[in-house]
Amino acid sequence: MKTIEVVAAVIRRGVSVFATQRGYGPWKDWWEFPGGKIEAGETPQEALVREIREELSAEISVGPLLKTVEWDYPDFHLTMHCYLCSLTGEALHLNEHEAARWLSASELRSVRWLPADEGVVEMLEG
Repeated sequence: MKTIEVVAAVIRRGVSVFATQRGYGPWKDWWEFPGGKIEAGETPQEALVREIREELSAEISVGPLLKTVEWDYPDFHLTMHCYLCSLTGEALHLNEHEAARWLSASELRSVRWLPADEGVVEMLEG
C-alpha cells in the first residue's frame, strides 16, 4: 500500500481552532485541519508554511508537534504530522476549500471530520 506523508496545521486563536471543509475528491465536504504533502527537500515545518500560504493565502508561525497520526485509508496509508500553529496576520482566503470555521472545543463535533483527523479532535476536546 502506498504511503503519503503530510503535515497539518492546528491553528489556534484564543480557545478556537481553524477547520476547513474539503472542496474536491472522494472526501469532498468532510472537514480537516489544513495542510498538505511534504515536498522533496522540505522540512515538515517548511511544508506547512508553504501549504498554508497556498491554501489560505495566510502566514503562520509553526509551533510544537502535537501528534503524528498513522491512518489506513482504502487506497493508501497516511502519515500526518500535526503542529500547533498561530496566524501571524489576519488575512485568510479559501483558495481550495469550500468553507472554514473557527471551532471551540464544544463545537468540534459540529462538523464531520476526516477519519485521520478524529484523533487530533479527541486531543483538543480534552
